[in-house]
Amino acid sequence: MLNAIHIKEKGLAVENQKVNNGIFKSSGISLLSYEYIPAPKRGEIVRQIGDALRQKIKVLGSLVSLEMGKIFVEGVGEVQEYVDVCDYAVGLSRMIGGPILPSERPGHALIEQWNPVGLVGVITAFNFPVAVYGWNSAIAMICGNACLWKGAPTTSLVSVAVTKIIAKVLEDNKLPGAICSLVCGGADIGTAMARDERMDLLSFTGSTKVGKQVALMVQERFGRSLLELGGNNAIIVFEDADLNLVIPSALFAAVGTAGQRCTTARRLFLHESIHDEVVAKLAKAYAQVRIGDPWDSDTLYGPLHTKEAVKMFLDAVEQAKQQGGSVVCGGKVINRPGNYVEPTIVTGLPHDAPIVHTETFAPILYVLKFKEEEEVFAWNNEVKQGLSSSIFTKDLGRIFRWEGTFPDPKEELYLIFVCRPKGSDCGIVNVNIPTSGAEIGGAFGGEKHTGGGRESGSDSWKLYMRRSTCTINYSKDLPLAQGIKFQ
Repeated sequence: MLNAIHIKEKGLAVENQKVNNGIFKSSGISLLSYEYIPAPKRGEIVRQIGDALRQKIKVLGSLVSLEMGKIFVEGVGEVQEYVDVCDYAVGLSRMIGGPILPSERPGHALIEQWNPVGLVGVITAFNFPVAVYGWNSAIAMICGNACLWKGAPTTSLVSVAVTKIIAKVLEDNKLPGAICSLVCGGADIGTAMARDERMDLLSFTGSTKVGKQVALMVQERFGRSLLELGGNNAIIVFEDADLNLVIPSALFAAVGTAGQRCTTARRLFLHESIHDEVVAKLAKAYAQVRIGDPWDSDTLYGPLHTKEAVKMFLDAVEQAKQQGGSVVCGGKVINRPGNYVEPTIVTGLPHDAPIVHTETFAPILYVLKFKEEEEVFAWNNEVKQGLSSSIFTKDLGRIFRWEGTFPDPKEELYLIFVCRPKGSDCGIVNVNIPTSGAEIGGAFGGEKHTGGGRESGSDSWKLYMRRSTCTINYSKDLPLAQGIKFQ
C-alpha cells in the first residue's frame, strides 16, 4: 500500500535534485486493477469515500483549522465540499461517455469513446488542503484514474488523514490503497511530478508564478496540465444595488478565510453616487468582525497562514500608501500570538495603480470609484487574472451585458467579433452574490493568468479522460468518406 510515501523509496533515480525523473514502481498494477472496473462500480467506491469522510467531518475540519488557520466552521465546510463532490461524482459515473454520431457511410457507426488518462497528479495549495483534492480525485476516480497527491508542506497532517481514509475504503473493496497515493515534500517533489512522463495529467493549484513553471515543464514533455492559479477579483456596485446585499457580500468576500481564498474580493468598485455611504457602512461592519482562535465557534476571522504572509500584507499596505491610497481601517499587525493582521480597507487609489493590479494573499480591499458601466467593466477586465467577478444591480439589461449574453445593439456587427468581451472576461461571473463561495455543480476555474483550467462540476470530467473517435464498418462494402473513389 502506498499511502504517505517518501519519494525516493518508491524508485526515483538519484539525479536532478535526486527526484526529478521519477518513476513509481507500483503504479502500473494499481492502474490496471482499477480502470477496468465499470464506471458505476467506481462511483459506488467514491460514494463510500464520501460516507467515510462524512463520519470524520468534524475531526478533519479541526485538522484543517489547526494547520491552515481558517476558522473551524470553514474547515468543516471544506470537508463537506469534498463530500458533496463525491455525491455528485456518483451520479456522474452513470452519465460519462460520448455520443453515437451519424455516419455519412452506409453500414458504418461513428462513436466517441472516452477512456481514463491513467495517472492524475494533484498538487494542492495550503488554503484549501482538502476541497481542491476532492474536486480532482472524486471526478478522476469515477473516470477510472489513479491519483498521486502532493499537498502543501504546511498541511501534511490533514493530507495523511484523508489519504488513510480513502485507502481503507479501497482496501475494504479489495483494491490497492495505492490507487490514491500521497507524497509529502516541497518544490523538488512538485518538479518531479511535473517532469515525470508517467504523470498523464497534472492538476496544479497555486500561484501564477509557480503555475507558469509547472506548465512549461509539463508542456516540454507534451503532457497535460490543469491549472488553477491566482485571482484579482472585483465586485462592482451600481447605484441601484441593494446595499443590504452588498455589505455582507463584500465583507464575506474580502474578509473570509482572512483574505486567503483565490476568489477573495480584492477590488471593490463603487458608483460615485454611493461611494461614501458604502465605505462608511463597510468600515462599521469591519469593526464588528470577531477576531480570535479559529477553533472558537464565535470567531469569524483567524490568522494568516505564515509569517511571510504577514510581511507581504505590511508591504502591500505600505505600497498602497506610497501610491496615494488612504487606509480607512486596519493596516496593522494585531498584538497577539499568531499571524494576525487587521482586515483592511484602502480608498483613494486609481483603478490602474500597480498595487491594485497586484494580487496580495491577505485581507486588503481596494475601494475604487467609477462613473459609467462601460469603464468599470473594462477595469474589471484589465488585470492579468480572470477568476471571479460580481456585480450588484437590478438592471436586467446590464446583467445580461455583464454575463456577455447580448452585445450592445448600438454596436456595429463587425465590432462584436473584434472587440474584447462586453462584460466580464472571468471564469466565474456572478450577479448580486459575492465573488467567493462557488457551488460544486458548476465548473470552477478562470481565464488568462488564472490558468484556464476547470475542476468540479459541469463537463470538467472530460479533462480527466482521453477521447477517441471510433468508426466501425459492419457492412461488406468499403465506402470512403467524402465520396472518394480509390480503385
